[in-house]
Amino acid sequence: MIVVFVDRIENFVEFLDRRLTNEIFYEFKENRGQGDLSSKIDLEIILHFLAKAKETLIMYETKQTITKTSDLNSDAEIVNMLQKTFNQVDPSLKLVKGKIREIFLSFSL
Repeated sequence: MIVVFVDRIENFVEFLDRRLTNEIFYEFKENRGQGDLSSKIDLEIILHFLAKAKETLIMYETKQTITKTSDLNSDAEIVNMLQKTFNQVDPSLKLVKGKIREIFLSFSL
């Protein structure tokens, strides 16, 4: 089991041709500053996909932080924006909400 962290989403997209399936998994983490009463929220989106090299499963991962206000940029809007971006690369790619680590572990057992 190998995990490859990719710093930039542009580089993450370059590795997509290695994927096993057409699913790119995502999860959100909201980070509010402690004691910060502003309406801004830092939203971290984590993207994963699985690949295989010979007999070894590889999980590619990237993170992006998006600052949003509490009344704008819903999670669905962000997912739609990302889906449009991935459609330009390959229309068969689908964003799937979920934590791939559990799926990754079930494949590797």
